[in-house]
Amino acid sequence: MANNQYCIIMAGGIGSRFWPKSRQTMPKQFLDILGTGKSFIRHTFERFAKLIPAENFLVVTNRKYKELVLEHIPELKESQILCEPIGRNTAPCIAYAAYTLQKLNPEAKMVVTPADHLILGEEEFRAIIGECMAFATERNALVTVGIKPTRPDTGYGYIQVSDNQPLSKVKCFTEKPNLELAQTFIRCGEFFWNSGIFIWSVKSIIEAFEKYLPEHHALFSALQPALGTDKEAAAVEQVFSECRAISIDYGVMEKADNVYVRCGEFGWSDVGTWGSVYQHSRKDRYANAVPSEGCYLYDTRSSIVQLPKDKIAVISGLKEYIVVDTEDVLMICPRSEEQSIKKFIDEVKFHNGEKHI
Repeated sequence: MANNQYCIIMAGGIGSRFWPKSRQTMPKQFLDILGTGKSFIRHTFERFAKLIPAENFLVVTNRKYKELVLEHIPELKESQILCEPIGRNTAPCIAYAAYTLQKLNPEAKMVVTPADHLILGEEEFRAIIGECMAFATERNALVTVGIKPTRPDTGYGYIQVSDNQPLSKVKCFTEKPNLELAQTFIRCGEFFWNSGIFIWSVKSIIEAFEKYLPEHHALFSALQPALGTDKEAAAVEQVFSECRAISIDYGVMEKADNVYVRCGEFGWSDVGTWGSVYQHSRKDRYANAVPSEGCYLYDTRSSIVQLPKDKIAVISGLKEYIVVDTEDVLMICPRSEEQSIKKFIDEVKFHNGEKHI
């Protein structure tokens, strides 16, 4: 059975919300932002490697990150890195992996995971993934993993369940509600955060592409003869230039009638913002998340500071701030304004070009 189980790691994003530490040349998934000693993508590989053999991994990433993937996961061969010429969101990313797997092993079952999430309860998580794999093997089902919400967060998508079973049929998806609606979801008790982790058979997801995203099905079906040959790169370039950018949630999951969710609690976070890094970081007695050395704080509370190695920082009088220093960029902003980071990036790019982005 394990020979039919595959793990697909989606690792093509640039992590712009973690600027200036995450850059186009070294995005979030290849960084150790939480100070664990390992990058996010390395943690992701090791998490699933206890379930799935290394030869059954595929990583879908931008072609400019191919060498970085091999550096962080040396257990993989070059043929296991699927290189996107441009980002087209999650549906084309997953289609590339699914149609590749269909050619390699039509009986394949796949778990699809982002490269950059935090999971603290890994044993519980793997048990849930095992349940989902077994469920997807037994029936034509598209399974996602839901997280019991701890707060009315407006940055996550929500999944409404149809009953109280651990594996429940999905009633509906709601993408990033406003605060009032999120509060209603929490009170209702039927809604869970959408983790962006999916489990299904290759057969089931390709049937879903054929039914709900027929233009993607046509493009990637036509691509299959070139997969695994010296014509693959050119063919993929052509397909990605033609296919529409769309998420798997919008393109398939919200439309399909065979979607199930396995809800759980295992210490999950998508670590999507500096605020979430602050939340998961060790803090001093004044609630500051700072490096163990080189940071001298005075009258500073509830702030997060990230410094280059061997850099000294003296900070006085900050309350609830983000301070991120790199070799060429220093960013200081209130934690409450971290949604402005995209605006900061656009302004820097306009005045200084791409070199600091």
